[in-house]
Amino acid sequence: MTTEQIEKYIAPGKRKDNPLNIHFKDRQPVTGIFIQEADYEELKSKNLWRVVSGNNVKEWEQRKDLNLSRIFNGISFTRLSEV
Repeated sequence: MTTEQIEKYIAPGKRKDNPLNIHFKDRQPVTGIFIQEADYEELKSKNLWRVVSGNNVKEWEQRKDLNLSRIFNGISFTRLSEV
């Protein structure tokens, strides 16, 4: 997927902090939330996205620890869907 397609889907106000299923070309889907931290614009320019997976969301909401997130390349996304 392109940066524009992903950003349109996760635009602020639409699905903020709502978990999404991220489907990939070559692996199982991941459920998580896209987060916007200080490096968001730089990552977005490279079609990279910081995601906190479903099992770490509660802890993320409490601690805001970036170590709970993973960075995924948007090129490998096939689609995004509601949980």
